[in-house]
Amino acid sequence: MYKFIIGDIVRKVGIGIIGFGSIGKYHLKAYNRVPEAEVIAVCDIDENELKIAKNQYGIENLYKDYHDLLSRNDIDAVSICLPNRLHSIVTIDSLKMNKHVLCEKPPAISTREVKEMFDTSKRMGKKLLIELTRRFMNKTRTAKKLIKLGDLGPIYYAKCGYIRRSGIPGYGSWFTTKSEAGAGPLYDIGVHALDLTFWLMDDFKSDYVIGSTYAKFGPKGKGKGGWGKPVPGGPFDVEDFASAYIKMKSGTTIYLEACWASHMKTHFYTIILGERGGLDYENMVLYTEEDDVLVDKKINYSENDPYLDAVKHFIDTIIHDVEPITTAEQMIWLQATLEAVLKSAEINEPVKVSTLI
Repeated sequence: MYKFIIGDIVRKVGIGIIGFGSIGKYHLKAYNRVPEAEVIAVCDIDENELKIAKNQYGIENLYKDYHDLLSRNDIDAVSICLPNRLHSIVTIDSLKMNKHVLCEKPPAISTREVKEMFDTSKRMGKKLLIELTRRFMNKTRTAKKLIKLGDLGPIYYAKCGYIRRSGIPGYGSWFTTKSEAGAGPLYDIGVHALDLTFWLMDDFKSDYVIGSTYAKFGPKGKGKGGWGKPVPGGPFDVEDFASAYIKMKSGTTIYLEACWASHMKTHFYTIILGERGGLDYENMVLYTEEDDVLVDKKINYSENDPYLDAVKHFIDTIIHDVEPITTAEQMIWLQATLEAVLKSAEINEPVKVSTLI
């Protein structure tokens, strides 16, 4: 299936979804709202998920081996909605089979893997987009426009985090298994907070990191959340809280928190301080000064579905040869910074991020 509009004939972009858990269903629902896309096939190792794909969503082409899905000539692109360890493996295999790829976050579990993914994308001439949905929120777009207009002035400090009170996903599953996930909340939700902050600041190049990790709730079987599929008796060998002091090459400082379980309210926040103003992203307030008077400005924006807009962007990259919003350089520095947090926590020393690139 090709992806050109010729006259009044629309040849839709053929889509395969690899991994049909909760996030795979989000992808399918979004594709179903994009006229230029058609979900042709679904792959999952779980027979029950394949039955859901057929009975609830009408997908007839079902596979347990993703290689069989990739062999179809009518599939132009795939969504990869798998455990973190498989992101690089399946992405690279898909690109080599001449498929464009939309891969769930985090990009991978190591910087080396991210570099290989994007090197393969470039070599094969195929698009690779990482699903970092916060970038596609109208709230984020509005904040970024405000920063680009100079309302904050030169930025010198930011702090960001995703804190959950009780939100460990899939206890005992791949989510809480280091060999499968790479990390706990740092890779699962911290990636959203850090990427959002990097992207708003338009600054991804970190210099060094001092990181700390803790596991205070998970090992006791506490702090479980509703996401994912628990596996009774399964392992918990990841952190449930991570924090980091990040010094950027630009001189800016960032403080990061990523937490699955804590005695604190659940919230996602980013605060960015500039010489002319400060942005509270969580509450969308600009703190500034006008004529020597301190002013608080509420920033208005319209709500949207970021999953839908992410899929629309992915299809645009294919049909109109648009460059994906998540560039290779950004994703390499993002992954290297997250990886440096883990390494710093392990050796109890600062880690130079460039040593991981």
